[in-house]
Amino acid sequence: MKANDLLTIGELADRTGLSVSAIRFYEEKGLVHPRRNAGGQRRFLRADIRRLSFVLVAQEFGFSITEIAAQLRRLPEGRAPTKADWSRISRDFRAHLDERIKRMTALRDKLDACIGCGCLSMKVCRLYNAGDAASRHGRGPRYLMGDLPDMADQEET
Repeated sequence: MKANDLLTIGELADRTGLSVSAIRFYEEKGLVHPRRNAGGQRRFLRADIRRLSFVLVAQEFGFSITEIAAQLRRLPEGRAPTKADWSRISRDFRAHLDERIKRMTALRDKLDACIGCGCLSMKVCRLYNAGDAASRHGRGPRYLMGDLPDMADQEET
């Protein structure tokens, strides 16, 4: 490996558009693994430009740092990932994205129907949540997200 194959953290920041502190954060989370030179300074592989670009895109699609880190652990260390390496990750992300799109489409359709109806019926409205009974199912608009009221919830309405 040639010395010019390695980038300083500042050079990596310039190439990715990330701040130096963001790169350090991603390093702390295990998304990049710089080498250290004799003076202890970080040196990054050129392939880390692509890794960090992938992180940014994945975050835009709503993936968590934990999910992104799990995928990046599947890539080889110490060499640039090949097309086959990235294809494996792409297939997995595609499946996750397809599922999210399906859930988001269903949620959008339910929300359009619910808000559009104007009834806010206490018996059938998926937004109505008397006494916060839906909190038993987790955070957010649980009935709108697909959870059904259980018998205890119905007794409170």
